[in-house]
Amino acid sequence: MSETRKKPRIPTFNSREEEARFWDTHDTTDFEDEFEPVNVRFARNLSQGITVRFTPETLETLRATAQRKGIGPTTLARMWILERLEAIDQGTAAP
Repeated sequence: MSETRKKPRIPTFNSREEEARFWDTHDTTDFEDEFEPVNVRFARNLSQGITVRFTPETLETLRATAQRKGIGPTTLARMWILERLEAIDQGTAAP
């Protein structure tokens, strides 16, 4: 007996504009069963900053990746750094 998989109802989009048009005419509650849970943490009281220098190519990759995720490049870099530090702290990543 073969397992029948339900085809996703949320289409694949070719641009943010196309996706925006879709969500302008659809209700997210109709697709709740298709969303994956996401752990979200909000930074509070960030009091100090650092400067990190990247090559233009690396910075462009960071910006493009962040844009695909719908966040800013600084936020993405901060998230990655915090994830890595937590993994090191828990012993699940090499220092």
